[in-house]
Amino acid sequence: MNSLYVDIAATDGGSFKVYLTSSDAENAPGLVLMQYICGMNAVMRSLAEDFAAKGYLVAVPDLFWRQEPGIELLNDPSKPNPQEQARALELNEGFNDEAAISDLQSTITYLRGHENCSGQVGALGYCLGGRTAYLVATRTDADCSVGYYGVNIDHYLAEADNISNPLMLHIAANDELCEPEAREKIVRTLKKLSPVTLHEYEGAGHAFALVGGHNYNEAAAAAANERSHEFLAHHLA
Repeated sequence: MNSLYVDIAATDGGSFKVYLTSSDAENAPGLVLMQYICGMNAVMRSLAEDFAAKGYLVAVPDLFWRQEPGIELLNDPSKPNPQEQARALELNEGFNDEAAISDLQSTITYLRGHENCSGQVGALGYCLGGRTAYLVATRTDADCSVGYYGVNIDHYLAEADNISNPLMLHIAANDELCEPEAREKIVRTLKKLSPVTLHEYEGAGHAFALVGGHNYNEAAAAAANERSHEFLAHHLA
């Protein structure tokens, strides 16, 4: 496995770091992984390496760099830390979706032009990254995107008709961070769109795929991950 940090220029000035990892395969599809609210931490790096082992050129951008570059919180989800949890919520509160999507487009463009990339690039994210996965589908040129239990997607449903490339969303039926009314609105709006595939997981709470997390649901996680891998393999072949 070949892993390193690279710097990518932001469109509004400055630069941000990206954790880049691959199995050194040539002509690999690119994949942008988008973080939980805990930053570019050990969880995200481990996920990146898992996807790289499956043949992807994977980039994890530091989406909190404008607030606190390089921050890593809750590297072990099985060991709660109230101070780090509070800091994660502060960073989430100060998060700028518009700036983040600009950074994600820059990351997509970087991967697409990488010498080891096939030119096809997808995106996949969790929680905060689940929302940005939806916005990647509405605002960027990613070839496909996948979102797990995205928060506040209902605030952006007016953009749904902008989706032209495939989008898959994994929705936790018991997500404590998404009110039932909001979830129903998301499903009602998006299920009508041909590029969108929705999967709902009964009995699953927020972050059900986070290994070691308090809501980890092995069955739901396995089903969602299998669907994601098949989806990415199909659309980034």
